[in-house]
Amino acid sequence: MNITCKNCSKKLTLSNKIRKGLKQLAPGRTLRLPCPHCKEAVVLSSNNIGPNKGNDPNPSSVKPPSPPDIAWLKEGTFEEEEVVEDIPQALILLRAGKKREGISKAIESIGYQASFAETSQEAIEKMQFVNFAGVILHSDFEAGSMEQSSFHQFMRDMPMSKRRFIFYILVGTEFATLYDLEALASSANLVVNDREIPELLTILRKAIPSYEDLFGPLMAEISAYSR
Repeated sequence: MNITCKNCSKKLTLSNKIRKGLKQLAPGRTLRLPCPHCKEAVVLSSNNIGPNKGNDPNPSSVKPPSPPDIAWLKEGTFEEEEVVEDIPQALILLRAGKKREGISKAIESIGYQASFAETSQEAIEKMQFVNFAGVILHSDFEAGSMEQSSFHQFMRDMPMSKRRFIFYILVGTEFATLYDLEALASSANLVVNDREIPELLTILRKAIPSYEDLFGPLMAEISAYSR
């Protein structure tokens, strides 16, 4: 499927993974990707993959999707997993309390389902089976410094093929909020000081220009964006 960059008029091809990401965007949300030719932003939305988008010369050849299976309606039951499986999840590693509640509220406000673990081992095991879109680790989650944290080391050792799919946030009294250099040195995407936890929602909106930017790996697909 092709689209045209409005800045340089070059034709661009959307990869399957970008198309899949666009399908998951909430109504009114957009995805900004740099054009590989002119480097200007190309704004995409779910409308770009709607019926008869692209170069199909025969609109009547587009087959609509089949109606949904509503057998569960008569039975009066449904599987809860089917309802939430497409909701992006964030793993929060912090002891229960007001700080964790504040982080959870901010994460859920941008459309994420919060998940928790009580130990680093439990967190690592969850990471093996769930593709978390975000991970928030507090520096007090484990005893000792961040350098001694087994979970932080697990994140640092993670293959980039998987790591780039995760927006990794470090929280603690030692961090300077929104200090990108400190985040980079800590192998994270964002650092937040405890004092600014009440402002985390605003911080996320500042650090991540739009909701879909949390799906950072889509940016990696830009190499396949033009053929």
